[in-house]
Amino acid sequence: MKYLSECSLSKIIDEMQKGDISSENLIDSLCDKLDKWNDKIKAFLPEKNRRKRLHQDLKELYLKFPNPQERPILFGIPIGVKDIFLVDGFETKGGSNLPPKIFKGKESEVVSILKENGCLILGKTVTTEFAYFHPGATCNPHNFEFTPGGSSSGSAAAITAGFCPLTLGTQTIGSISRPASFCGNIGFKPSFDRISVNGVIPFSKSADHVGFFTQDLKGSKIIASILCKKWNFPKVKVARKPVLGIPTGKYLEQASQKVIAKFEEVISDLKQKGFIIKDIPVFDNIEEINNQHRLMNAAEFAEVHKNWVLEYKNKYHQASLELIDKGKSVSMKTLLSAIGGRRKICAELEKLQIENDIDLWISPSAPTTALRGLNSTGNPIMNLPWTYAGVPTLSIPFGKIESLPFGIQFSGKFNKDEKLFEFVNKIVSMNC
Repeated sequence: MKYLSECSLSKIIDEMQKGDISSENLIDSLCDKLDKWNDKIKAFLPEKNRRKRLHQDLKELYLKFPNPQERPILFGIPIGVKDIFLVDGFETKGGSNLPPKIFKGKESEVVSILKENGCLILGKTVTTEFAYFHPGATCNPHNFEFTPGGSSSGSAAAITAGFCPLTLGTQTIGSISRPASFCGNIGFKPSFDRISVNGVIPFSKSADHVGFFTQDLKGSKIIASILCKKWNFPKVKVARKPVLGIPTGKYLEQASQKVIAKFEEVISDLKQKGFIIKDIPVFDNIEEINNQHRLMNAAEFAEVHKNWVLEYKNKYHQASLELIDKGKSVSMKTLLSAIGGRRKICAELEKLQIENDIDLWISPSAPTTALRGLNSTGNPIMNLPWTYAGVPTLSIPFGKIESLPFGIQFSGKFNKDEKLFEFVNKIVSMNC
């Protein structure tokens, strides 16, 4: 995928370590892009004196890490943070009209880890209201008349626009994989609970995943190794090509004809390059899976907002209020059944992988390309079962359909995020 402005994380790390660019120059370069384009794309929330604040933050970073030889790998690199993460020195509103004071608390664990590794905070990125469906103002950088997807709208758009090399996002249904596909960049959703959600406004505690966006797979792997708990660096790189499984049946039929046609082109090309790809029927009960996941989300969303909505109901968008009302009607028996179903489907997927000797599942990242208009962020239906199962996924750009990006979603085994990166890297390196 050709980006509107190159901003590869691994390349920036390499150039900074060689002394080819300085943190000061990087800050100015990124702020110049924001000054020129953010009013149109609206990926970042507005901030007065952003550039001045960043240079001051950098001075403090120099004091914290005075020895150049001992500076962490991400030293002086500005990143974007979805506005549901608590960040010291920034207001958090969750894309809502509720007062920021009610969300105050300890800084997000993920943000603190990235700061310890040298990151600067470029700013907060736009999110849909409470990471649900009511969209913000962000446009798709490929065409301003189209949605970037959501709920991590600003984070995905910022990467494609080259505003920064890394942005944080979250996924409860499809809020990383879908916008990554719509905007044409790399989106990583880890195994459930592999990256801490502490300090993030919750949506559904049984399904919330913290992930991120980059332009480059190498950069994504660096961040995954920093943020994922107990990351295990492979002692030996994968030499063979991964065996891929297509989840055929009702699940795949949810995608549009144009997406299926493009997907089949990708499959044909991978087969010509020597990859073994197997058709495996799975998710025959996809309607039940979709329903269970959504009921679980609604019930847990209602629990999160039960006190806030009593005082600030008039400040909520109608879509969020409807989800809260839906959640209130979900019985405890139904909720517990839905939560239990997560473990069941995760086990079923792994069983099928073992029985069919496949390493990864391959599927479209979204049922369509980006939709025209900003009133909808699109349908997360292609991401839902993988999020429900809690398995790790990588959405990788694989060209375009009628001038709009198209992404492929690779799904691995639970808690085998390291293997997912190794296998996908094998695929991407042969597809360049």
